[in-house]
Amino acid sequence: MIQIFYIYSDWAILVLRLALAAILIAHGWPKIKNLKATAQNFDGMGFKPGRFWGTVVAVAEFGGGILLLIGLFTQIAAFVLAIQFAVILIWKLRQKQKLVNMGGQSYELDLIIFAALLILMTVGSSFYAADNFFNPIF
Repeated sequence: MIQIFYIYSDWAILVLRLALAAILIAHGWPKIKNLKATAQNFDGMGFKPGRFWGTVVAVAEFGGGILLLIGLFTQIAAFVLAIQFAVILIWKLRQKQKLVNMGGQSYELDLIIFAALLILMTVGSSFYAADNFFNPIF
């Protein structure tokens, strides 16, 4: 390991957390804003009842993104979101989507989000987070 890089690990975790938060909030907000359309989309994908699963996903993405943004309950939020993205990856693989498909459906972004969530789930939020101001629950 190159020791000089290690001193910046808290900053790297912060950047990862904020980037994930931005992506999740950006994808969750339209789902929250139009739950009826979200429910129809989930019904169409085979996740029934669409109203229930669409709402769960919308709240998980948007709410989880907010939690990651402020660094509160980071590991719990990352765990819940990792489960969601594991389901997304399984669904996309069953749909025979490709890792990279120029102009078509692919799962490359979902895969990198899943990997990043696993990192946050295991290492936590770093020093720069609201988690540090509260006693750990577990």
